[in-house]
Amino acid sequence: MKLVGDLKNVYLSFAAVAARLQSPLLLAIRLYWGFQFAQDGWGKLTHLNKVTDFFTSLNLPAPHMTALTCASIEFFGGILFALGVLSRLTSLVLFVNMTMAYLSVPDDRINFSHILTKPEDFYGATPYTYWFAALLILILGPGAIALDTLLLRRVEGHIKN
Repeated sequence: MKLVGDLKNVYLSFAAVAARLQSPLLLAIRLYWGFQFAQDGWGKLTHLNKVTDFFTSLNLPAPHMTALTCASIEFFGGILFALGVLSRLTSLVLFVNMTMAYLSVPDDRINFSHILTKPEDFYGATPYTYWFAALLILILGPGAIALDTLLLRRVEGHIKN
């Protein structure tokens, strides 16, 4: 019985240390993928004609406006994502944007449909890591090291006073 108790204590200690890494991990995800989103958005904004031509080839509606919208979502959304501002809403918008990226490009649409049958196609597609990063922050939140968290604490402090 003592061995079981000792193992339980070791496990609980390990779990406590691992739990303390959650916010730094969420920060790293937000910073890295927020920068990637912003960088890709900036690339699209500065080469809007090429993106518009690509969107035209995909037969997307209003290709220029769609290109501008997607580029802006990625650029400004990436900045907000990295900083942890309106994190869940920003993540939702980025997640939907990446889902549409999956569904708009014929090869990626096929990869998306393989989510359960051939997952290596799904996670090998270009939008996957962006999609997954946005999904993680959408579900888990930004963590303790985010402007959302700092602002919320400040607002709660004013409400209590």
